[in-house]
Amino acid sequence: MVEGEALVVVGIDPGIARTGYGFVRLTEAGILEAIAYGVIETPAGQPLGTRLRQLYKMLNGLLLLHNPSFGAVEKLFFQRNVRTAMMVGQARGVAMLALAESDLNVAEYTPGEIKQAVTGYGAADKRQMQLMTAAVLNLGAIPEPDDAADALAVAVCHIHSSRINNLERLQ
Repeated sequence: MVEGEALVVVGIDPGIARTGYGFVRLTEAGILEAIAYGVIETPAGQPLGTRLRQLYKMLNGLLLLHNPSFGAVEKLFFQRNVRTAMMVGQARGVAMLALAESDLNVAEYTPGEIKQAVTGYGAADKRQMQLMTAAVLNLGAIPEPDDAADALAVAVCHIHSSRINNLERLQ
């Protein structure tokens, strides 16, 4: 981090119907702030290629607007429904491409790693995650929709993980 400059991380919770995004700033004072968050929705009736292109274009626009320093994406975890897993994997690939084309270093985290970093408990439930994400970012309410809250948690996870890794290197 350059002196006088805040670190901005974008977290992404990928999905074909709805991809969550969250931009979090780490100030020089060590305070985490949510800059922007929300979801990119693609219409169910459209062909897959059209939906993926729309996701890609929207992500690129957000990346240009907020100019993050790093990207973090939730890793695909095992799903019983193979079709759903394939769709999420394709959306995840598009998100990874958009981040890579923006010359961002990208970290990937499992749901358990995200829960551990945000709540201190790797098996935290959805509500615990939402409450802690809101508290850590000093938000007045739980971020909505769920995908946006999850994306903010991914960004917070990356910032916390980076701090720990930097401390370990200094010792």
